[in-house]
Amino acid sequence: MKTTVLTNAKIVLPEEIFLGTLEFQGTLIKGITRGNTSALASIDCEGDYVMPGLIELHTDNLERHLMPRPKTYWAELPALVAHDAELIAAGITTVFDSIGIGEADDSSLRGKGWEAVLKALKDAQEHQMLRSEHFLHVRCELPSPKCIDLFQVFEGHPALKLISLMDHTPGQRQFQDIEKARVYYMGKKAWSLQYFEERVAAAAELQEKYANPNREHFIGFAKEHQICLASHDDATLEHVHQAIDEGVRICEFPTQVAAAQAAHEGGLAVIMGGPNMMRGGSHSGNVAAVELAKLGFLDILSSDYVPASLLGAAFKLIDQAGFSLEKAVACVSTHAAKAIGFDDRGALEVGLRADVIRVKPIGLEGQGTLPLVRSVWRAGQQVL
Repeated sequence: MKTTVLTNAKIVLPEEIFLGTLEFQGTLIKGITRGNTSALASIDCEGDYVMPGLIELHTDNLERHLMPRPKTYWAELPALVAHDAELIAAGITTVFDSIGIGEADDSSLRGKGWEAVLKALKDAQEHQMLRSEHFLHVRCELPSPKCIDLFQVFEGHPALKLISLMDHTPGQRQFQDIEKARVYYMGKKAWSLQYFEERVAAAAELQEKYANPNREHFIGFAKEHQICLASHDDATLEHVHQAIDEGVRICEFPTQVAAAQAAHEGGLAVIMGGPNMMRGGSHSGNVAAVELAKLGFLDILSSDYVPASLLGAAFKLIDQAGFSLEKAVACVSTHAAKAIGFDDRGALEVGLRADVIRVKPIGLEGQGTLPLVRSVWRAGQQVL
Protein backbone atom coordinates (compact mmCIF):
# COMPACT_ATOMS: atom_id res chain seq x y z
CA MET A 1 0.00 0.00 0.00
CA LYS A 2 1.53 3.27 -1.15
CA THR A 3 2.48 5.86 1.48
CA THR A 4 2.90 9.56 0.67
CA VAL A 5 4.45 12.05 3.09
CA LEU A 6 4.19 15.82 2.61
CA THR A 7 6.45 17.85 4.89
CA ASN A 8 7.54 21.45 5.43
CA ALA A 9 3.93 22.38 4.66
CA LYS A 10 1.51 24.84 6.22
CA ILE A 11 -1.24 22.36 7.10
CA VAL A 12 -4.71 23.92 6.91
CA LEU A 13 -6.98 22.25 9.46
CA PRO A 14 -10.55 23.33 10.28
CA GLU A 15 -9.46 25.30 13.36
CA GLU A 16 -5.77 26.06 12.91
CA ILE A 17 -2.77 26.20 10.58
CA PHE A 18 0.72 25.02 11.48
CA LEU A 19 3.96 24.03 9.79
CA GLY A 20 3.98 20.28 9.77
CA THR A 21 3.78 16.93 8.03
CA LEU A 22 0.85 15.11 6.45
CA GLU A 23 0.98 11.39 5.73
CA PHE A 24 -1.51 9.35 3.76
CA GLN A 25 -1.50 5.65 3.09
CA GLY A 26 -3.57 4.08 0.36
CA THR A 27 -6.68 6.22 -0.02
CA LEU A 28 -6.82 7.65 3.52
CA ILE A 29 -5.03 10.22 5.66
CA LYS A 30 -2.90 8.35 8.20
CA GLY A 31 -1.19 11.07 10.22
CA ILE A 32 -0.89 14.82 10.79
CA THR A 33 1.98 16.06 12.93
CA ARG A 34 3.65 19.34 13.81
CA GLY A 35 7.16 19.89 12.54
CA ASN A 36 9.05 18.47 9.61
CA THR A 37 10.46 15.06 8.82
CA SER A 38 13.78 14.23 7.23
CA ALA A 39 12.56 10.95 5.76
CA LEU A 40 14.09 10.49 2.31
CA ALA A 41 10.79 9.59 0.66
CA SER A 42 8.98 12.70 1.89
CA ILE A 43 7.99 15.56 -0.41
CA ASP A 44 9.28 18.99 0.64
CA CYS A 45 6.39 21.42 0.15
CA GLU A 46 8.69 24.42 0.65
CA GLY A 47 6.30 26.14 3.01
CA ASP A 48 3.31 25.95 0.65
CA TYR A 49 -0.19 25.45 2.01
CA VAL A 50 -1.57 21.92 2.11
CA MET A 51 -5.37 21.86 2.30
CA PRO A 52 -8.30 19.58 1.53
CA GLY A 53 -9.30 19.06 -2.08
CA LEU A 54 -12.04 21.45 -3.14
CA ILE A 55 -15.66 20.30 -3.44
CA GLU A 56 -17.70 21.89 -6.21
CA LEU A 57 -21.49 21.58 -5.90
CA HIS A 58 -22.56 23.70 -8.86
CA THR A 59 -20.64 24.15 -12.09
CA ASP A 60 -22.02 24.30 -15.62
CA ASN A 61 -18.49 24.30 -17.00
CA LEU A 62 -19.17 21.00 -18.76
CA GLU A 63 -21.91 22.70 -20.78
CA ARG A 64 -19.37 25.29 -21.92
CA HIS A 65 -17.12 22.51 -23.23
CA LEU A 66 -20.04 20.75 -24.92
CA MET A 67 -21.07 23.98 -26.66
CA PRO A 68 -18.02 26.26 -26.86
CA ARG A 69 -19.87 28.65 -29.17
CA PRO A 70 -23.62 29.23 -29.60
CA LYS A 71 -25.12 26.28 -31.53
CA THR A 72 -21.66 24.74 -31.97
CA TYR A 73 -21.47 21.25 -30.44
CA TRP A 74 -18.38 19.37 -29.30
CA ALA A 75 -17.98 15.60 -28.93
CA GLU A 76 -19.07 14.46 -25.48
CA LEU A 77 -16.07 12.41 -24.33
CA PRO A 78 -13.35 14.93 -25.32
CA ALA A 79 -15.47 17.69 -23.78
CA LEU A 80 -15.78 15.78 -20.51
CA VAL A 81 -12.05 15.03 -20.33
CA ALA A 82 -11.14 18.66 -21.03
CA HIS A 83 -13.62 19.82 -18.39
CA ASP A 84 -12.14 17.38 -15.88
CA ALA A 85 -8.60 18.59 -16.56
CA GLU A 86 -9.66 22.17 -15.92
CA LEU A 87 -11.23 21.15 -12.60
CA ILE A 88 -8.13 19.34 -11.38
CA ALA A 89 -5.91 22.27 -12.33
CA ALA A 90 -8.18 24.38 -10.11
CA GLY A 91 -7.79 21.97 -7.15
CA ILE A 92 -11.33 20.50 -7.40
CA THR A 93 -11.24 16.82 -6.43
CA THR A 94 -15.02 16.32 -6.08
CA VAL A 95 -17.40 17.85 -8.58
CA PHE A 96 -21.15 17.89 -9.09
CA ASP A 97 -21.54 18.45 -12.81
CA SER A 98 -24.54 20.75 -13.11
CA ILE A 99 -26.68 19.68 -16.03
CA GLY A 100 -29.57 21.93 -16.94
CA ILE A 101 -32.75 20.41 -18.36
CA GLY A 102 -35.89 22.05 -19.65
CA GLU A 103 -34.82 24.90 -21.91
CA ALA A 104 -37.64 25.53 -24.39
CA ASP A 105 -35.15 26.53 -27.10
CA ASP A 106 -34.47 23.33 -29.08
CA SER A 107 -31.05 24.60 -30.19
CA SER A 108 -29.92 24.78 -26.56
CA LEU A 109 -28.15 21.96 -24.75
CA ARG A 110 -30.79 22.16 -22.04
CA GLY A 111 -33.56 21.46 -24.52
CA LYS A 112 -31.99 18.18 -25.67
CA GLY A 113 -31.46 14.75 -24.18
CA TRP A 114 -28.36 13.90 -22.15
CA GLU A 115 -27.97 10.21 -23.03
CA ALA A 116 -24.72 10.75 -24.95
CA VAL A 117 -23.17 12.70 -22.07
CA LEU A 118 -24.08 10.01 -19.55
CA LYS A 119 -22.53 7.39 -21.84
CA ALA A 120 -19.37 9.51 -22.07
CA LEU A 121 -19.26 9.71 -18.27
CA LYS A 122 -19.62 5.92 -18.02
CA ASP A 123 -16.90 5.31 -20.62
CA ALA A 124 -14.54 7.80 -19.01
CA GLN A 125 -14.97 6.24 -15.58
CA GLU A 126 -14.54 2.69 -16.86
CA HIS A 127 -11.30 3.63 -18.61
CA GLN A 128 -10.05 5.74 -15.66
CA MET A 129 -9.88 8.87 -17.79
CA LEU A 130 -11.08 11.27 -15.09
CA ARG A 131 -9.01 12.71 -12.28
CA SER A 132 -11.73 14.42 -10.24
CA GLU A 133 -14.61 12.37 -8.81
CA HIS A 134 -17.78 13.26 -10.71
CA PHE A 135 -21.36 13.31 -9.45
CA LEU A 136 -24.50 14.73 -11.07
CA HIS A 137 -26.45 17.83 -10.14
CA VAL A 138 -29.54 18.06 -12.35
CA ARG A 139 -30.93 21.57 -12.66
CA CYS A 140 -34.64 21.46 -13.45
CA GLU A 141 -36.17 24.43 -15.27
CA LEU A 142 -39.65 24.24 -13.78
CA PRO A 143 -41.68 26.24 -16.37
CA SER A 144 -40.59 23.91 -19.17
CA PRO A 145 -43.13 21.48 -20.63
CA LYS A 146 -40.26 19.05 -21.42
CA CYS A 147 -38.58 19.02 -18.02
CA ILE A 148 -40.01 15.78 -16.63
CA ASP A 149 -39.43 13.88 -19.88
CA LEU A 150 -35.82 15.07 -20.11
CA PHE A 151 -35.22 14.01 -16.50
CA GLN A 152 -36.10 10.36 -17.11
CA VAL A 153 -32.61 9.45 -18.31
CA PHE A 154 -31.22 10.44 -14.88
CA GLU A 155 -33.70 8.38 -12.85
CA GLY A 156 -31.82 5.66 -10.98
CA HIS A 157 -28.40 6.93 -12.05
CA PRO A 158 -25.92 6.22 -9.21
CA ALA A 159 -24.13 9.54 -9.64
CA LEU A 160 -27.29 11.65 -9.16
CA LYS A 161 -26.93 13.27 -5.73
CA LEU A 162 -28.41 16.77 -6.14
CA ILE A 163 -31.46 18.33 -7.81
CA SER A 164 -32.05 22.07 -7.98
CA LEU A 165 -35.37 23.77 -8.68
CA MET A 166 -34.98 26.66 -11.12
CA ASP A 167 -37.27 29.25 -12.64
CA HIS A 168 -35.60 31.76 -14.95
CA THR A 169 -38.82 33.46 -16.02
CA PRO A 170 -37.81 37.07 -16.79
CA GLY A 171 -39.13 39.58 -14.27
CA GLN A 172 -38.40 37.59 -11.09
CA ARG A 173 -35.66 35.74 -9.19
CA GLN A 174 -32.36 36.07 -11.10
CA PHE A 175 -33.80 38.27 -13.82
CA GLN A 176 -35.90 40.81 -11.97
CA ASP A 177 -34.38 43.32 -14.40
CA ILE A 178 -35.62 42.44 -17.90
CA GLU A 179 -32.77 44.39 -19.46
CA LYS A 180 -30.24 42.16 -17.66
CA ALA A 181 -32.07 39.13 -19.04
CA ARG A 182 -31.91 40.57 -22.57
CA VAL A 183 -28.16 41.16 -22.35
CA TYR A 184 -27.62 37.64 -20.97
CA TYR A 185 -29.66 35.71 -23.53
CA MET A 186 -28.65 37.74 -26.56
CA GLY A 187 -24.99 37.61 -25.51
CA LYS A 188 -24.55 34.07 -24.21
CA LYS A 189 -27.10 32.26 -26.38
CA ALA A 190 -26.95 34.51 -29.45
CA TRP A 191 -30.72 35.10 -29.42
CA SER A 192 -32.06 37.79 -31.69
CA LEU A 193 -34.02 40.64 -30.11
CA GLN A 194 -37.17 39.38 -31.79
CA TYR A 195 -36.69 35.86 -30.44
CA PHE A 196 -35.97 37.19 -26.95
CA GLU A 197 -39.16 39.26 -26.98
CA GLU A 198 -41.16 36.25 -28.18
CA ARG A 199 -39.77 34.15 -25.34
CA VAL A 200 -40.54 36.80 -22.74
CA ALA A 201 -44.11 37.07 -24.03
CA ALA A 202 -44.59 33.29 -23.67
CA ALA A 203 -42.76 32.91 -20.34
CA ALA A 204 -45.58 33.86 -17.96
CA GLU A 205 -47.99 31.38 -19.55
CA LEU A 206 -45.44 28.55 -19.35
CA GLN A 207 -44.71 29.37 -15.72
CA GLU A 208 -48.42 29.41 -14.84
CA LYS A 209 -49.04 26.06 -16.53
CA TYR A 210 -45.98 24.01 -15.64
CA ALA A 211 -43.94 25.43 -12.75
CA ASN A 212 -45.97 24.16 -9.80
CA PRO A 213 -46.75 20.66 -11.15
CA ASN A 214 -43.10 20.16 -12.12
CA ARG A 215 -41.96 21.41 -8.74
CA GLU A 216 -44.19 18.92 -6.94
CA HIS A 217 -42.90 16.11 -9.16
CA PHE A 218 -39.22 16.75 -8.46
CA ILE A 219 -39.72 17.32 -4.75
CA GLY A 220 -41.54 14.01 -4.53
CA PHE A 221 -38.82 12.23 -6.51
CA ALA A 222 -36.04 13.68 -4.35
CA LYS A 223 -37.75 12.67 -1.12
CA GLU A 224 -38.51 9.16 -2.37
CA HIS A 225 -34.91 8.58 -3.50
CA GLN A 226 -33.18 10.56 -0.72
CA ILE A 227 -31.57 13.04 -3.08
CA CYS A 228 -30.51 16.46 -1.80
CA LEU A 229 -32.65 19.39 -2.99
CA ALA A 230 -31.52 22.94 -3.70
CA SER A 231 -33.52 26.08 -4.37
CA HIS A 232 -32.21 28.56 -6.92
CA ASP A 233 -32.13 32.36 -7.08
CA ASP A 234 -34.41 32.90 -4.09
CA ALA A 235 -35.34 36.58 -4.02
CA THR A 236 -38.04 36.88 -1.34
CA LEU A 237 -38.84 35.56 2.11
CA GLU A 238 -41.72 33.64 0.53
CA HIS A 239 -39.28 31.82 -1.76
CA VAL A 240 -37.13 30.82 1.21
CA HIS A 241 -40.01 29.75 3.45
CA GLN A 242 -41.42 27.63 0.64
CA ALA A 243 -38.03 25.96 0.15
CA ILE A 244 -37.70 25.19 3.87
CA ASP A 245 -41.22 23.71 3.97
CA GLU A 246 -40.36 21.50 0.98
CA GLY A 247 -37.27 20.01 2.60
CA VAL A 248 -34.69 21.92 0.59
CA ARG A 249 -31.19 21.83 2.15
CA ILE A 250 -29.22 24.22 -0.08
CA CYS A 251 -30.02 27.77 -1.18
CA GLU A 252 -28.18 28.56 -4.41
CA PHE A 253 -27.38 32.16 -5.29
CA PRO A 254 -30.02 34.12 -3.35
CA THR A 255 -30.48 37.46 -5.07
CA GLN A 256 -31.28 39.67 -2.06
CA VAL A 257 -29.79 40.07 1.43
CA ALA A 258 -33.10 39.33 3.16
CA ALA A 259 -33.49 36.04 1.31
CA ALA A 260 -29.92 34.98 2.12
CA GLN A 261 -30.39 35.85 5.79
CA ALA A 262 -33.65 33.92 6.02
CA ALA A 263 -32.10 30.90 4.32
CA HIS A 264 -28.97 30.92 6.50
CA GLU A 265 -30.94 31.38 9.71
CA GLY A 266 -33.44 28.74 8.58
CA GLY A 267 -30.72 26.11 8.36
CA LEU A 268 -30.14 26.13 4.61
CA ALA A 269 -26.57 26.20 3.31
CA VAL A 270 -26.20 29.41 1.30
CA ILE A 271 -24.08 29.13 -1.86
CA MET A 272 -22.73 32.12 -3.74
CA GLY A 273 -20.70 32.20 -6.93
CA GLY A 274 -16.94 32.43 -7.09
CA PRO A 275 -17.15 34.69 -10.15
CA ASN A 276 -19.42 37.03 -8.20
CA MET A 277 -16.79 37.15 -5.43
CA MET A 278 -13.90 37.63 -7.84
CA ARG A 279 -15.63 40.34 -9.90
CA GLY A 280 -17.04 42.16 -6.88
CA GLY A 281 -20.66 41.67 -7.86
CA SER A 282 -23.30 39.69 -9.74
CA HIS A 283 -23.43 39.82 -13.54
CA SER A 284 -27.23 39.97 -13.17
CA GLY A 285 -27.14 42.99 -10.87
CA ASN A 286 -28.09 41.04 -7.74
CA VAL A 287 -26.50 40.97 -4.29
CA ALA A 288 -22.70 40.73 -4.10
CA ALA A 289 -21.19 37.62 -2.52
CA VAL A 290 -18.77 39.73 -0.50
CA GLU A 291 -21.69 41.58 1.10
CA LEU A 292 -23.24 38.32 2.29
CA ALA A 293 -19.84 37.13 3.52
CA LYS A 294 -19.37 40.26 5.63
CA LEU A 295 -22.86 39.83 7.07
CA GLY A 296 -22.21 36.19 7.97
CA PHE A 297 -24.78 34.73 5.55
CA LEU A 298 -22.43 32.91 3.15
CA ASP A 299 -21.67 29.23 3.80
CA ILE A 300 -20.33 27.80 0.54
CA LEU A 301 -18.67 29.07 -2.62
CA SER A 302 -19.25 27.59 -6.07
CA SER A 303 -17.15 28.17 -9.16
CA ASP A 304 -20.37 28.37 -11.24
CA TYR A 305 -18.97 29.00 -14.72
CA VAL A 306 -15.21 29.52 -14.00
CA PRO A 307 -13.50 26.58 -12.19
CA ALA A 308 -10.45 28.62 -11.20
CA SER A 309 -12.68 31.10 -9.38
CA LEU A 310 -13.36 28.65 -6.53
CA LEU A 311 -9.97 28.82 -4.83
CA GLY A 312 -9.43 32.42 -5.92
CA ALA A 313 -12.71 33.44 -4.30
CA ALA A 314 -11.72 31.73 -1.05
CA PHE A 315 -8.62 33.93 -0.87
CA LYS A 316 -10.77 36.96 -1.72
CA LEU A 317 -12.78 36.20 1.42
CA ILE A 318 -9.60 36.75 3.40
CA ASP A 319 -8.72 40.03 1.71
CA GLN A 320 -12.21 41.52 1.41
CA ALA A 321 -14.39 39.96 4.12
CA GLY A 322 -11.93 39.43 6.97
CA PHE A 323 -12.12 35.62 6.91
CA SER A 324 -9.30 33.53 8.32
CA LEU A 325 -7.78 31.10 5.82
CA GLU A 326 -9.27 28.19 7.79
CA LYS A 327 -12.77 29.70 7.55
CA ALA A 328 -12.35 30.51 3.87
CA VAL A 329 -11.16 26.98 3.02
CA ALA A 330 -14.18 25.54 4.84
CA CYS A 331 -16.40 27.41 2.35
CA VAL A 332 -14.89 25.41 -0.51
CA SER A 333 -14.54 22.07 1.24
CA THR A 334 -15.97 21.26 4.69
CA HIS A 335 -19.29 23.09 4.40
CA ALA A 336 -19.95 21.70 0.93
CA ALA A 337 -19.31 18.13 2.12
CA LYS A 338 -21.66 18.62 5.05
CA ALA A 339 -24.40 20.15 2.91
CA ILE A 340 -24.43 17.24 0.47
CA GLY A 341 -24.12 14.63 3.22
CA PHE A 342 -20.58 13.38 2.53
CA ASP A 343 -18.76 12.45 5.74
CA ASP A 344 -15.65 10.92 4.14
CA ARG A 345 -14.02 14.11 2.83
CA GLY A 346 -13.93 17.90 3.12
CA ALA A 347 -11.15 18.34 5.70
CA LEU A 348 -7.66 17.18 6.56
CA GLU A 349 -8.38 14.66 9.28
CA VAL A 350 -7.00 11.22 10.08
CA GLY A 351 -9.29 8.58 8.61
CA LEU A 352 -10.78 10.81 5.90
CA ARG A 353 -10.04 10.43 2.20
CA ALA A 354 -6.69 11.72 1.09
CA ASP A 355 -8.09 14.41 -1.21
CA VAL A 356 -5.29 16.94 -0.83
CA ILE A 357 -4.01 19.97 -2.70
CA ARG A 358 -0.75 21.89 -2.42
CA VAL A 359 -1.18 25.61 -2.96
CA LYS A 360 1.42 28.35 -3.32
CA PRO A 361 0.10 31.88 -2.73
CA ILE A 362 1.54 34.37 -5.20
CA GLY A 363 1.43 38.00 -4.11
CA LEU A 364 0.88 40.32 -7.06
CA GLU A 365 1.28 44.07 -6.71
CA GLY A 366 -2.10 45.74 -6.86
CA GLN A 367 -3.89 42.43 -7.51
CA GLY A 368 -3.91 40.73 -4.11
CA THR A 369 -3.02 37.06 -3.77
CA LEU A 370 -3.23 34.49 -6.57
CA PRO A 371 -3.37 30.93 -5.16
CA LEU A 372 -1.45 28.63 -7.51
CA VAL A 373 -2.34 24.92 -7.35
CA ARG A 374 0.96 23.06 -7.59
CA SER A 375 -0.07 19.46 -6.85
CA VAL A 376 -3.27 17.46 -6.34
CA TRP A 377 -3.92 14.05 -4.82
CA ARG A 378 -7.32 12.37 -5.00
CA ALA A 379 -7.92 9.33 -2.78
CA GLY A 380 -4.16 9.15 -2.24
CA GLN A 381 -3.21 9.13 -5.93
CA GLN A 382 -1.34 12.08 -7.39
CA VAL A 383 -3.36 13.43 -10.32
CA LEU A 384 -1.55 16.73 -10.88
